Amino acid sequence: MPRRRIGFWYRFAAVICKPLLVPLLKRDWRGMEHIPAEGGFITAVNHNSHVDPFAYAHFQYNTGRMPRFLAKSGLFKKGIVGAWMRNTGQVPVYRESTDALSAFRGAVDAVERGECVVFYPEGTLTRDPDGWPMTGKTGAARVALQTRCPVVPIAQWGVNEVLPPYAKKPDLFPRKTHHVLAGPPLDLSAYYGKEMTPELLKEVTEVIMAAVTRLLEDIRGEKAPETPYDPRRERIEQRRRTEAQHGHEGEIGK
Repeated sequence: MPRRRIGFWYRFAAVICKPLLVPLLKRDWRGMEHIPAEGGFITAVNHNSHVDPFAYAHFQYNTGRMPRFLAKSGLFKKGIVGAWMRNTGQVPVYRESTDALSAFRGAVDAVERGECVVFYPEGTLTRDPDGWPMTGKTGAARVALQTRCPVVPIAQWGVNEVLPPYAKKPDLFPRKTHHVLAGPPLDLSAYYGKEMTPELLKEVTEVIMAAVTRLLEDIRGEKAPETPYDPRRERIEQRRRTEAQHGHEGEIGK
């Protein structure tokens, strides 16, 4: 696959990071042929470790298409970090925007410039007890429908064995394997031209997350839960359990 112009800052970051990642992780990378050689596109990737963006960036870098990650717009204004993010072409998310699509205008612009924009549709590290993808947020679906760009689902596994979600100490030995499996771009054409209602965005997001989950099933050789973990539903259930417990304690104290 042809390598696009990288630029000094991105190459500098690669020079620093790659020598650290190569001895840390063995690699099982499949599906690079599904990464578009030209034009803007989105990758939708599961997120199960604080350090998996570095490992995933290594995979994406080796495809010849530089990954552009989303980050809060405020970070682009802060000293060395801001300078690095601007100079490596990372993508700001404008959370202060009054409408959801405007929040992702940086991603839309990047795709239309022909860039690869990386979305973690879950929005945060998975809270599923077994590391499966959770329900997704609608940002990737919004940008995909707005730009009609290819959406490449990608699953990764293994970096979470080095540093599990929310863990503080890494487990470096024995050496772990970073598994990545990229699938073919999703066909979302049936959704083009329709009003971007919450229901439509939810449906497209579920299509994206289902594709990522199927790829992770392939990597792990097992089936994911039939219903994805939903943090919002879990918070509601936890609140109900807490209220019920307090109510029960109140009855006992009478």
